[in-house]
Amino acid sequence: MPHAVLPHPPRWLSAAQLHPRPTETVLDWLFDQGSLTRRLIALSADHFSVSPLLEGWQSLRHDECQALGVAAGSQGWVREVYLRGHDRPWVFARSVAARSALEGSGFDLSLLGSRSLGELLFSDQAFARGPIEVTRYPAAWLPAEVREEQLWGRRSCFVRGDLVVLVAEVYLPALWAEIGGQTHAGNHA
Repeated sequence: MPHAVLPHPPRWLSAAQLHPRPTETVLDWLFDQGSLTRRLIALSADHFSVSPLLEGWQSLRHDECQALGVAAGSQGWVREVYLRGHDRPWVFARSVAARSALEGSGFDLSLLGSRSLGELLFSDQAFARGPIEVTRYPAAWLPAEVREEQLWGRRSCFVRGDLVVLVAEVYLPALWAEIGGQTHAGNHA
């Protein structure tokens, strides 16, 4: 399903550009440089899973083409998944790579299935992570069952030679509820 064209595309911002600034907890999750998958596994006490929603060749969105440094309207591999904790969708993730960079790279995103792309990227030392940018992710770009305005999302590019994989992660309300519950429970422990 093609993504809605928005009248005002999102502005992806660095930590320094965020005004007003979110809470320290939100900032910590948005700008953490480590593996989100590993952090979610720990938060869920190993009750973590990946649910693929969509995978295939598509025309990439304008903001994705810009981030990948390819021509507008370029084709790319798109993978959308839920990262789940305790079987609840905690994060919506959308990963894309340009067809021109993927072909001949030896990196086949179609083989991931229910494995975490993030875990693969973090375990391959050849990939370098670029800066993290954040935005209030457009509700129109989210799956219908989690569509909500003003959810925080982040993205960063993972680069290996000519291959660039853009990974965007949108933090869903169930994750913030879990973090709040853990924080709350931790105050009384």
